[in-house]
Amino acid sequence: MNTLTIVLTDGPYISEYAEMGYKIASAALKQQHKVNIFLYLDAVHILKSGQNPVFFANVGELFCELALLGAHVEACPRCATARGYVPKDEGSGDYLSGIKITSLYRLAEMLQESDKVVTLSR
Repeated sequence: MNTLTIVLTDGPYISEYAEMGYKIASAALKQQHKVNIFLYLDAVHILKSGQNPVFFANVGELFCELALLGAHVEACPRCATARGYVPKDEGSGDYLSGIKITSLYRLAEMLQESDKVVTLSR
């Protein structure tokens, strides 16, 4: 089984990268690939609960859908903590359920195990 890792750095509504990452991950899962998603820098905001965008897709919910389909969606703990998300039981009370705040070392592990890496960043 091939493994794809997607690294996102932009916040959810600052660019289309979150939606592009979702579409790439969704297509890879449909082709039976293993998918890792690592949220770094402002991308940790993607998974904040309670977002209610009027003119955009709710990307937090889209990423929760990916996690339910088997993608590993993880966030950088230093980035999350710096932005006010307190890690709690591998997630955060401010995060949608099923998403882990792990370790920057996990990014290195994800990259090492991947056949392909996509980075969406400005």
